[in-house]
Amino acid sequence: MNYQESREYIDKITREIPSVLGLEHMRELMKRLGNPQDDLKYVHIAGTNGKGSVIAFLYSVLSGAGYRIGRYVSPTLYSYRGRMEVSGSRISREDFAAYITQVSDVIAAMTKDGYPHPTAFEIETAVAFLFFKKENCDLVLLEVGMGGNLDATNIIKNTLLAVLVSISMDHIGVLGNTLEEIARDKAGIIKSGSEVVTGRQQPCVSEVLEETARAKGCRITIAEPEKIRVLKQSLEVQKFSYGEFETMEIHLAGQHQIENAVTVLEAVRALRRQGVRIEKEAVRKGLERTKWPGRLMVLRRHPLVIADGAHNEDAVKRLVENLDIYLKGKKVTAVLGVFKDKEYEKMIQLIAPYLDYVYTIDLPNKERTLEKERLCEILGKYEIEAETA
Repeated sequence: MNYQESREYIDKITREIPSVLGLEHMRELMKRLGNPQDDLKYVHIAGTNGKGSVIAFLYSVLSGAGYRIGRYVSPTLYSYRGRMEVSGSRISREDFAAYITQVSDVIAAMTKDGYPHPTAFEIETAVAFLFFKKENCDLVLLEVGMGGNLDATNIIKNTLLAVLVSISMDHIGVLGNTLEEIARDKAGIIKSGSEVVTGRQQPCVSEVLEETARAKGCRITIAEPEKIRVLKQSLEVQKFSYGEFETMEIHLAGQHQIENAVTVLEAVRALRRQGVRIEKEAVRKGLERTKWPGRLMVLRRHPLVIADGAHNEDAVKRLVENLDIYLKGKKVTAVLGVFKDKEYEKMIQLIAPYLDYVYTIDLPNKERTLEKERLCEILGKYEIEAETA
């Protein structure tokens, strides 16, 4: 296959093969590919909100410390191939096509032997493992697709560090029906012998994570946002101190990004305990260099236009917290689209007091989008003037 054919192949699988949670098929696929994932070491990241930002910070810090770092994230904003990167270079079109061809040949043999067809995410994850092994990565930053315990990424064995970012109600009915059940699923990435770092969590979530870490004999560190000293906050730059990390600077906006950065600082401490050498200057420069688009991202200054990807209740809570910081007392004209499988009524209720006028849109995923006309109706309940666009 060439690159276009390989993308069409993935798109076809996405349409035809439903997503499933479970490792049986992934184990068989990777065994037939020679288990390349077993030759790599990992930082495994799970949670509801903040995974991408934490990975972006860590990627910048560890690359700056001189390591060859692989990064696997999804989805991506600008480039599909950006899901798989090594030291700042995403997988090439030629390599992606070659790996897809290799994986599809193995899948043909699997299905002939009576195994179910792997999902698109399983295929992409297999490609990532092949790519990272070929690139001789020192460490791979691996983001789960959904949940943790039965996610395709959880086939790995050599986890140096498991990072659990903010966990809230999401994928209800799939991962669980309570916050504790969802937390237990996400805690499935914790492996015996690894370090565990978690950001600020609700008490019931912390209890689950600490219990799981104890059962696996893992040291767990909980970031302490109450110990942050904020020195400067603006949409362009934020400065803060945390313990021995004095006057750190980041260029991602929002109080939650300072908290994400502090989770990364605890991750740095944990990796040092695992023998990974990371100088303080690499940490400082790494945080400062980090870019992660689509999060309180200023598109234009005059007039001020901000893009943000808040797509569940917890993320909208963080968004309105930051509207209070950066746009206090001001009303917002919004362009808004939501998925119908999210708790959109709760999301709208949270952001409604900040809205002046809204243009509602359908999202590109036609199967999941809440129709823009219905979104207008819901906004009307809160006496917000809106029109479809």
